[in-house]
Amino acid sequence: MTGTEDMTGQEEALSPESGRIDVISMGCSKNLVDSERMLRRLEAKGYHAVHDPEDPRGAWVVVNTCGFIGDAKEESINLILELIEAKQEGRIGNIAVMGCLAERYLKELEEEIPEVDRWYGKFNWNAFIDDLPDLTAEPETPTVWDRTLTTPGWNAYMKVSEGCDRFCSFCAIPLITGRHTSRPVEEILAETRDLVARGVKEFNVIAQDLSSYGKDLYGEPRLARLIDAMAEIPGVEWIRLHYAYPSDFPYDILEVMRRRPNVCNYLDVALQHVSDNVLTNMRRHISKEETLRFIGRLRGEVPGIRIRTTLMVGFPGEGEKEFAELLEFVREARFDRMGAFAYCEEEGTWAARHLDDSIPDDVKQRRLSLLMEVQENIALELNEQLVGFRVRVLVERREGADCVGRTEWDSPEVDPEVIIRDCDAAPGTFINVEIDQALPFELIGHAV
Repeated sequence: MTGTEDMTGQEEALSPESGRIDVISMGCSKNLVDSERMLRRLEAKGYHAVHDPEDPRGAWVVVNTCGFIGDAKEESINLILELIEAKQEGRIGNIAVMGCLAERYLKELEEEIPEVDRWYGKFNWNAFIDDLPDLTAEPETPTVWDRTLTTPGWNAYMKVSEGCDRFCSFCAIPLITGRHTSRPVEEILAETRDLVARGVKEFNVIAQDLSSYGKDLYGEPRLARLIDAMAEIPGVEWIRLHYAYPSDFPYDILEVMRRRPNVCNYLDVALQHVSDNVLTNMRRHISKEETLRFIGRLRGEVPGIRIRTTLMVGFPGEGEKEFAELLEFVREARFDRMGAFAYCEEEGTWAARHLDDSIPDDVKQRRLSLLMEVQENIALELNEQLVGFRVRVLVERREGADCVGRTEWDSPEVDPEVIIRDCDAAPGTFINVEIDQALPFELIGHAV
């Protein structure tokens, strides 16, 4: 049995002791969207579905796992073991596990952790819903996109495609999610209108590879047309783009970003490295020269764009020369937002089969620390340029007498926040803020 097959040979429908089911979502925002769809379908059958990672106590607890890198896999396994202990102590009922980790290692996990009551993959989690008896006489039939938002009511993640065709040598995503599959434009627009009617103002558009959106359905990239149409919908205040790929980038999206005030001047694009030697080993299909031209074109066509990127240190072929090249690249490119991580070999990938992961862990960690130290100084310098200027901020929450929010250049959870002193604005509202002080990953100001 694989994670994408229907659950055959199961006994009769599951019989939870109560109507409460906890859904715990791990890993990325794309996983979160799947969890939100599950929550909605549980509610449609009459269950009290909650998203409560801090206090799982349902008759059933469902874990939507991450299987991307070693640390994430370990975190998922540790949570499952904690839940098994809670089950043995009678604090929870049964356990179901779904998601990327289960999709990738289903047979091994079933054998090694038999205490889990049900295993599902990433794509057949609806089988869990089908296995549950209806608790209402007239269960609803949600639309394909309908979900229960676990984000604040004014923002939502919009997953526009699943999977990836790039097959970078280090990445296990295609092994888990399969080939790139886009959602139809009309379906995404219908979901956008529905979410706006429910009060959503901010849309963070996500995919494993935004650059390829539409190719499989329409024979050509359709990201620009999709975002332009989303921006046309009344009530859409911010659209932010996540996880583009630098090669074969759909440059027509830049014209939409320039023209549409509600398309944020923000692009999340993972570059991974800049050395030609390392990029070749990574099978990124882009060179250093092409990378530099790409960044230059983004900034040339969209003045003021904020670029968020992710870089990797310690990949096979990265000697001291290549790392020095990466450091210099970061100093010159001056990314507005940057994350980084040390390479960890992923079984089944091209790199794991063909390249020698011989760089010691202490060397990887030293390089990672140096890289992030450079970026922290750059982030502080860029933030200091905003002191004295006014920015539009979406208020997220209240903390004592202050408010905390984000600008259009800041995505939820991963980017800096703005602290607004002596603020009484309601969460979910936009206010203008004058910046008084800058820290590396935080701005401080007052409402004007």
